[in-house]
Amino acid sequence: MKSASTSFRILAASLLVLGATLAVHAADIGPDEAKRLLSEGRIRPLEEILTSVKAKVPGELLEVELEIEDGIYVYDVKILGADGRVVEVETDAKTGKVLKVEDDD
Repeated sequence: MKSASTSFRILAASLLVLGATLAVHAADIGPDEAKRLLSEGRIRPLEEILTSVKAKVPGELLEVELEIEDGIYVYDVKILGADGRVVEVETDAKTGKVLKVEDDD
């Protein structure tokens, strides 16, 4: 039978590994890698994505990040709407499909 101390150490180590794994699920992509992905056809051009996003959520562009989430390249776009709200739009970078639209908290 394991002692409580040993069980606690195993649990703590498991949580550290889980935390590290979760952190990997949303990693920012740098400009050099983005250029490579675009040239390989693995992501769509940003201009195309922004046209699609602005048709769905009009407003002023605040920020764009290219990330990889759960193995999928995602453009994370933040828009300032006319009402003053900041809206986050997640778009599949390969297909251009809007995945999620939500208020940015």
